[in-house]
Amino acid sequence: MTGSLTLLLATTGTYLLYTALAFGWRGFPGWRTMVAVGAERMGRGRVRDWMVQAGLADARPLELAGMVGAVALVAGLLGLVMFGALLPAAVLALAVGVGWPLASCRVRRDRMRAAAQEAWPGLIEEIRIGTANLGRSVPQALFEAGEQAPSDLRPAFEAAHREWLLSFDFDRTISLLKARLADPTADAACETLLVAHQVGGSDLDHRLEALATDRALDVQGRKDARAKQAGVRFARRFVLLVPCGMALVGAVIGTGRDAYRTPWGQAMVVAGLVVIAGCWAWATRLLELPTEERVWQ
Repeated sequence: MTGSLTLLLATTGTYLLYTALAFGWRGFPGWRTMVAVGAERMGRGRVRDWMVQAGLADARPLELAGMVGAVALVAGLLGLVMFGALLPAAVLALAVGVGWPLASCRVRRDRMRAAAQEAWPGLIEEIRIGTANLGRSVPQALFEAGEQAPSDLRPAFEAAHREWLLSFDFDRTISLLKARLADPTADAACETLLVAHQVGGSDLDHRLEALATDRALDVQGRKDARAKQAGVRFARRFVLLVPCGMALVGAVIGTGRDAYRTPWGQAMVVAGLVVIAGCWAWATRLLELPTEERVWQ
């Protein structure tokens, strides 16, 4: 009975710590408060954009829950084998089950966003050349440039092209493209093209040229910042590798595994896991580069 109660309290404490860090949750009036605070801080639009940028726009909640459950189960079994105790295994399952999928999605999102940021100056330049030098209409130049986009962006351009062929409504087409890309640069380029298509004007060439130059400078600045952070990002991995290696060595030497089963040993393992998770989350936030907010959605 005492062990079950301890497990319940430790699991609840870990959950409260994570939600406080991730969602800014303060207080415990119920699930509705956590959802309200998380929605107020991030906004449903930002969550949707985050999913799109991570390539999970079409993912179903059941699939995501299954992935989290599978990772948590594997982590829990490994923790049970290593520590021989239920409490550390449960905390490890909770930490890894939540943290690993989020970290994987974040890495995928950052990779896709970096590829999109690097591609957009060239795409804008292609659109500028198509409209100014080749006499293409704005929609035609946009879709021709989309054919040269990276593979992660191409489905959005293809969906927008289908919408254009079906409706010939450029406003709806642009709205669809912005929703599928969920990128500030894409918003600026699309709105510029939409205004040029609706009201015309001879300054489209200069606007696109200025936008392409601005995006190229932004990409270069981000590359320089990531290069300077490379050493710190490499060192951050030791936050996970060193404690895990020490825990594994301690479990196989002498009576180390039996020590993990004692109440004091379990408490120290749980405290270590909480500190590791907190340091990793803190380092991740410190290493984040400034992100532009979407203005036109």
